[in-house]
Amino acid sequence: MKGVWRFQDLVAWQLADRLRQVANECCEKEALRRDFKLRTQLSDAASSAPKNIAEGFGRKSHREFARFCYIARGSEQEVLDSFIEAHQKRYISSIELDRNDHAARKALKVLNGLITYLDSTPDWGQ
Repeated sequence: MKGVWRFQDLVAWQLADRLRQVANECCEKEALRRDFKLRTQLSDAASSAPKNIAEGFGRKSHREFARFCYIARGSEQEVLDSFIEAHQKRYISSIELDRNDHAARKALKVLNGLITYLDSTPDWGQ
């Protein structure tokens, strides 16, 4: 990953962070604030993805980094599922679901690309 010196420079982290912001906005909706369990699950999953990307970035090898990216991918999928549940419970509108779904799928697409890169390239010096 030439030219990437900080985890914040990774587009995968930037989109995971944006997804976290979208999830936090969703969690502020009055109806969702009353559903403590769903709100907590959504908030925790949304925070987990960028944190795992950041932690993986600090690891020694591509293999270790990829392992944390797989965890982040699971968290981003969980966020998407929570958005669907919030819509099913009528906490968010169809328009909000579409917007949130787009943010989640965009983050997942880029993260999948990073995982593919990490899985297919050797570490520096190998």
